[in-house]
Amino acid sequence: MKILAIESSAKAASVCLWEDEKVLAESYQNSGLTHSRTLLPMCQSMLENCGVTLDEVDVIAAASGPGSFTGLRIGLATAKGLAWPEEKLCCGVSTLEAMAWNLAHMDGVICCAMDARRQQVYHAQFQASNGELTRLTPDCAISIEELLQGAEKTTKIVVGDGAELCYNYAVPRGVNLVLAPPHLRYQRATGVARAALIRAERGELCSAADLTANYLRLSQAERERLERLKREHPDDP
Repeated sequence: MKILAIESSAKAASVCLWEDEKVLAESYQNSGLTHSRTLLPMCQSMLENCGVTLDEVDVIAAASGPGSFTGLRIGLATAKGLAWPEEKLCCGVSTLEAMAWNLAHMDGVICCAMDARRQQVYHAQFQASNGELTRLTPDCAISIEELLQGAEKTTKIVVGDGAELCYNYAVPRGVNLVLAPPHLRYQRATGVARAALIRAERGELCSAADLTANYLRLSQAERERLERLKREHPDDP
């Protein structure tokens, strides 16, 4: 089974071609260019260099959130565009789970944290053992203080673009966090592909039409709209 995976949930963008348990190729770019300019050319050149056509790809996978609203929309739209013409099966993967796969070889608790602004992080925890992951908590948006509650009881490896933020907050408070190595700290398309393989084996794939984002919280525009409605209609439930 060949999987074409896309990761665009943060500043960097990456694509991966995966077959069974092997990475055939990966392209990673952290140049500051918008994902709308980088993702399709990266997919095209990677497939060409591997001598693989899109027809030979079985599953199109993409990080479905949480993360940058714009980045996720671009990545999912790219996946849909590649899958729709030939009605290829798709798979949306939790961004947090995907980044945890970077450290699945390191036994212990993996604490995934993405900077969600407003003093919050997108967060989930996984137990890594013998190269496999077991989810310990659901994906959520919480404060850094909430994330660290109970963290002093066990050493946790923190990964994600919110890792340093959590680490710098934790150290003065005596909380024992270990930063993942820089080259394993950020989300990559290989993690998306690995998670998608598990879902494919379970039959948990979907159509391009059903591929959706999981933002975990409302956008700024939606929050402002709700606040305006509350001001205008204070007596409404």
